Amino acid sequence: MLNAEIMIVEHPGVFIRDELDARGWEQVDLAYILGMSVQQLNPILNGKHKITPDMAIALGDAFDVSPEFFANLQKLYDLQSAKRPDPGVRTRANWVKTFPVREMIRRGWIEDTEADLLDLQMMRFFNKNSVEDIPFVGNGEVYRHAAKKTGSYDEITPIQGVWLHRVRMIAQSMECPTYSKDKLINALPEIRAHMNDKEDLAEIPHLLWKCGVRLVVVEPLSGAKIDGVCTWLSDEPVIGISTLRNRMDNLCFVLRHEIEHILNEDGKYETYTHVDNFDDDRDVNQLPDEEKRADEAAAEFLIPQQKLTSFMARKGKFISEKDVLAFAARHHIHPAVVIGQIQHRRHKAGDEKAFAWLRKNLSSIRGYFMDWEYRDGWGHVAPVGL
Repeated sequence: MLNAEIMIVEHPGVFIRDELDARGWEQVDLAYILGMSVQQLNPILNGKHKITPDMAIALGDAFDVSPEFFANLQKLYDLQSAKRPDPGVRTRANWVKTFPVREMIRRGWIEDTEADLLDLQMMRFFNKNSVEDIPFVGNGEVYRHAAKKTGSYDEITPIQGVWLHRVRMIAQSMECPTYSKDKLINALPEIRAHMNDKEDLAEIPHLLWKCGVRLVVVEPLSGAKIDGVCTWLSDEPVIGISTLRNRMDNLCFVLRHEIEHILNEDGKYETYTHVDNFDDDRDVNQLPDEEKRADEAAAEFLIPQQKLTSFMARKGKFISEKDVLAFAARHHIHPAVVIGQIQHRRHKAGDEKAFAWLRKNLSSIRGYFMDWEYRDGWGHVAPVGL
């Protein structure tokens, strides 16, 4: 086996002087050939001046070789002579290529410390004793979960994994009653009643808490495309929401969808569950059975689907805002939920302008969760233990 040795690259001027000796030329001869004075040539031969592209071409003609020969000699010499970079460059690059490190720092999830402490920061964030145990970097397991995601069914991405871990960190800091499935089922009518008015949304986290369900609101990370998640801390369920779409219909649907995952214990025992697709163009036929069940339960919970079908058939294309308000009042649900479901159905039927219909009624809902203690983002950093 050949031993690899580090090749020392000398300044191109050394090669030029050797070539002059081999040809029996004097410096004055080369200066004459190049059309310059000896005083101009000397700094190049002595390694004080670089070989410029113009000079590389001239030397190529003089010695009858490719100009790239001299240009490459200069490049290799410059690289060898370059100042060694901060060793933290590689450390930072290794983390940034996988995780949104700068956004994690901005959000206050990790500290902006020296690069040699970045490994420690990331291990602390993921609660691991070594880098090799961190998911996506080493062999660490992605937490059991059933996540509602805007995108296609695929393995969870590193950015989504970071968001999910933040949800779990905050949930672990919560003092919460023991989870009771019966209490959660019995609380469903009251939860739905609070979906009739935006002002009542803030009561839903408390209702879930009484049932032993931890609700955590975490601002989405750039590119995460995740609306919500159901995850488990041993036998205790957690719902994480991002309010990514910031719409009443989406929020209500995601909450009920995740509740259905809890009731069915989806993601509780599997080592990995596919993230949920919440894209409007997703192929329903490709959804896993647990997602179909959760979608159907959420839709029916918010609006009796047979009633909505009959309403749309009766009104046809010309459903007015007044019609929507009357239908929503009859079914004790916020009008935005009705609008959202009709938009979704029309979009599925091929209406390219479906989401523009009565869009003005789909105002922001994010502000109604800003008083919830277990939220993170939008300028607020949730207190969590180390």
